[in-house]
Amino acid sequence: MARARGLSVRMKLTLSYAGFVMLAGAVLLVVGYFSLSRGVHPGVLFLAESHGALWRSFAPMAAAVMGFLLVFGLAGGWLLAGRVLEPLDRITAATRVAATGSLAHRIALPGRSDEFRELADAFDTMLARLEAHVAEQQRFAANASHELRTPLAITQTLLEVAARDPARTAAGDGELVERLHVVNSRAIDLTEALLLLSRADQRAFAREPVDLSLAAEEATETLLPLAEERGIAVETAGGAAPALGSYTLLLQLTTNLVHNAIVHNAGDGRVWVTTGGDGDGHVELTVENTGPALSPQLVATLAEPFRRGTARIRTDHAGVGLGLAIVKSIAEAHGGTLTLTARPGGGLRATVRLASEA
Repeated sequence: MARARGLSVRMKLTLSYAGFVMLAGAVLLVVGYFSLSRGVHPGVLFLAESHGALWRSFAPMAAAVMGFLLVFGLAGGWLLAGRVLEPLDRITAATRVAATGSLAHRIALPGRSDEFRELADAFDTMLARLEAHVAEQQRFAANASHELRTPLAITQTLLEVAARDPARTAAGDGELVERLHVVNSRAIDLTEALLLLSRADQRAFAREPVDLSLAAEEATETLLPLAEERGIAVETAGGAAPALGSYTLLLQLTTNLVHNAIVHNAGDGRVWVTTGGDGDGHVELTVENTGPALSPQLVATLAEPFRRGTARIRTDHAGVGLGLAIVKSIAEAHGGTLTLTARPGGGLRATVRLASEA
């Protein structure tokens, strides 16, 4: 929720400390003034001439004392507030780190137990449980996908053998075998996609200099036959986009975006692939395509797993519904972002923004 910017807690505490010191100083000065006035003329408190002379000699000293107390209260209050709030700063920094998806960070606040340290310990415990839960889910997805690989590969081999069997073809089983072959191929694609998604979520990859423009060129060349088959024109433009990460994963990211732009397109449509820097220490990869008009509500859900656009139609190249989810996961694993927006004339604009390696 957006809030208007106000005074920091440290400043509020500083002003509170300074105000308290000033109030205490003012009370002491008033008491001192009346004590002096009684001392000069015993028993005569409200003699005008005496008070006027006393005030003229007392006022400069009082002003100097109040000025000193103001400076002392502000400086001392600022230092004391900073000292008191230092644990809270560490807790806030750890919260921001956790918000980026990194759950391995711990506050580990030293010192004896107090309210801040109890809060920090509770936060560390929560992070540990979340990290263990996420790791368990990732291991389950990776292990399940890995275990599915072998039986699916065996089934694929058996179906290929059956498809080449003349006896089965003559018996009319060829169409059934072909359908089973397609279903099994989709299951293999889904398994590989889950493995890739798990790998990206775990961030288990070595980082090296990667030029997104080269990945875009390779992905475009690989998918060019599919684009020509569908009558889609693909254009690439832009300059070098040096980033730091896994070339294999970033190539997969680019391939998924271009494949998505080709498959979910209009007849005789176009795809634009652009790379370059944004002048702010980041590089961008943008893939746009023509196609049907998309509502903002639909666009907001496209990066969710198993979403295939408006009709969710299964075609020979429709994928398994994890394409943009994998793109988002890979981008976040590299400390970047994926932004999806609907184009005014129809179609989708996908922009991946990563930190520049240069």
